[in-house]
Amino acid sequence: MGPYSKLCFTLACLLCLVGSSYANNAIYVNTDTQNGKHVQLAITQWGSDWYFSICSVIGATCLGIIAASHRKPRTDRVFFYLYSAICGVATIAYFAMGSNLGWTPIDVEWRRTGPAWAGMHGINREIFYARYIDWFVTTPLLLLDLLLTAGLPWPSILWVTFLDEVMVVSGLIGALVKTRYKWGFYAFGCFAMAGVFYELAIVGRRNARKLGKDVHRTFVLCGVWTLFIWFLYPVSWGLCEGGNVITPDDEAVFYGCLDFCAKPIFSILLLWGHWNIEPSRLGLRIASADELITDKDTSYGRHVGNGAASNNGVTSGENTG
Repeated sequence: MGPYSKLCFTLACLLCLVGSSYANNAIYVNTDTQNGKHVQLAITQWGSDWYFSICSVIGATCLGIIAASHRKPRTDRVFFYLYSAICGVATIAYFAMGSNLGWTPIDVEWRRTGPAWAGMHGINREIFYARYIDWFVTTPLLLLDLLLTAGLPWPSILWVTFLDEVMVVSGLIGALVKTRYKWGFYAFGCFAMAGVFYELAIVGRRNARKLGKDVHRTFVLCGVWTLFIWFLYPVSWGLCEGGNVITPDDEAVFYGCLDFCAKPIFSILLLWGHWNIEPSRLGLRIASADELITDKDTSYGRHVGNGAASNNGVTSGENTG
């Protein structure tokens, strides 16, 4: 392990240690009032602690991936950088949510009353738009990891990315709507998700099979994992932002577990699968500056050698005449 890798590993350990021992008073510093409006359904101290715990784990994973990338040449780190970006953005988002920031109060469609709904009494609920900003940035990168693994062409990648962004934006708009019309945006998002699932399960799997058994195995493992985890996100949305069925603390647990599985666990699985797969097999070989210089010198040497051989032939021909 090189010095940079050791530094990243040390920082990851410190991040987990600090995240588990820090005296958290975020909800008292950043209160439940935004834009002059108080929210009645919000995370408690426990929910904030949970968000910070997930933040620490994802952040440590990000640093661990950066450290692992130094065991590969720079030209072979494309997937490492994508994993790091995914976990890095998610770390920032979870820090914001743990700090009780990045949210806005939205009136709920269904108000829960009575003893059976203890902890759910309130007319409005905090909606974390920071979560959707995270998804808007990271989910295309997650899909890019899978689609590059399958060797899909760029037009297909752009199409799947578009569907993914429609899915995320529809979920955000629906979460910010207080009437039943939110379910229309929910339906748009589900249709877009169905398109993403089709491209992964049918088109991507078929293309990955052509690249070899190891590539196909890696794609199927990570693809099935992604499809299963992503299928649960609309369920969580329906129970949280949509139906106002579970508390914001329970929402934190539900989304936190899903994001943990969809980002750190996914990244580790795909990293393990890609470790012995050359990016050049996927059409992702990028030449370094040293290689370009070497190729240029070799080409120049061949050109000079061929020129010298040609001159020798002409000279000998004139001498024999």
